[in-house]
Amino acid sequence: MHNNVKALLATTALFFTAPLLADSGCGFENKSGGVFATCSEEKQEVLLTGIVEAQRLVTELPEFTEGYKTYEVDTTALDPIKAETEATEIVVIIGTWCPDCHRETPRFIRIMEEVNNPNIKVTYIGVDRAKADPEGLATRYDFKRIPTFIVLQKGEEIGRIVERPTESLEKDLANILK
Repeated sequence: MHNNVKALLATTALFFTAPLLADSGCGFENKSGGVFATCSEEKQEVLLTGIVEAQRLVTELPEFTEGYKTYEVDTTALDPIKAETEATEIVVIIGTWCPDCHRETPRFIRIMEEVNNPNIKVTYIGVDRAKADPEGLATRYDFKRIPTFIVLQKGEEIGRIVERPTESLEKDLANILK
């Protein structure tokens, strides 16, 4: 008899929580098919690989849009970046699936817009969960974690920011360019 009560309680709990599970963010849509959650359409993550345009990230992907809209650039730290006269390339390796990239990449895009230095060219390379892209662009750079911001001058790496800045993206980039 005791096991029957446990089974009844478990069944009752499942009955009343199934609709909640349908909204838990586990790939279920709000439309459940009755008492038990059913997946009418799984949510698909967007994986952009290869060269990715900055504006596409902040206009088409909600994970990037909010940070882009709300980030306030520390303009006091931008002077060395704005004053850079050497041709500089910054390669940013990101994953559109990566939470650290969701946080740092929109901030970096805002910083680069604020800097508006024609001597600085930024290239965004998207990688999949295996940290690869179809053209093999990211394999040119030795990286393990993302985002990785690689700063190059005269074809040589002069510094990088890996995963998250030490102080802030603005200050870390300014220190690399000093």
